[in-house]
Amino acid sequence: MTELEKILTGQSHQHIYWLSDNVGIHHDMLRDYKSMQAAAKAENIELKIASGFRDFSRQLAIWNNKFIGRATVKDQQGNSVSLSALNDKEKIHAIMLFSALPGASRHHWGCDIDVYAPNLLAIEQTLQLEPWEYQAAGPLYPLALWLTENANKFGFYFPYNKFRGGVAAEPWHLSYQPIAKQYQHQHSETLLAHTIANSDIQGKIELLRSLPNLYQRYICNVASYQA
Repeated sequence: MTELEKILTGQSHQHIYWLSDNVGIHHDMLRDYKSMQAAAKAENIELKIASGFRDFSRQLAIWNNKFIGRATVKDQQGNSVSLSALNDKEKIHAIMLFSALPGASRHHWGCDIDVYAPNLLAIEQTLQLEPWEYQAAGPLYPLALWLTENANKFGFYFPYNKFRGGVAAEPWHLSYQPIAKQYQHQHSETLLAHTIANSDIQGKIELLRSLPNLYQRYICNVASYQA
């Protein structure tokens, strides 16, 4: 596997700049992220990253824990899904509404980040990363408005700005277009199939059987960058 293929599938850290022990981003987007953060701060919005780079092992653990029922899976209304009543194909679609396949998460690339503003949350209020927090009655609505107006000035956009029949809308998920466009083009279904086949992932047989559909529905089915 080439270094690029390792980056695309979350099996390399070489492209990551670590902002802290557990938050990393692609080193080529650091300057624009810092500029966006400073611009937000000037308007009393403390822009922070809840989740940045996520490697294959971490994404695999998230996937497997959800598949076996050890972690909660939610629908678009925020209700918990009972996976015990679902077959493998149904489980896969339920999980992929909010969680990417290991090897296909945009978080592997380091150019995609989940953001929030801790100064907009009430004291002792815990971030849930759920759509209601970023909607009109939610505490992070001012952040959502600011990002909608300003993120593209720094090269960022919302790949999941609305539900398209694949991944649910994620108003917290920003993608850095100069890198994401390149990596999205270089990623492939063949590379993902090889990665899944050589992993210890739950639901492997059904994943490989359904991969052509899953790849188009959940991985390619994202918004375009609007300058």
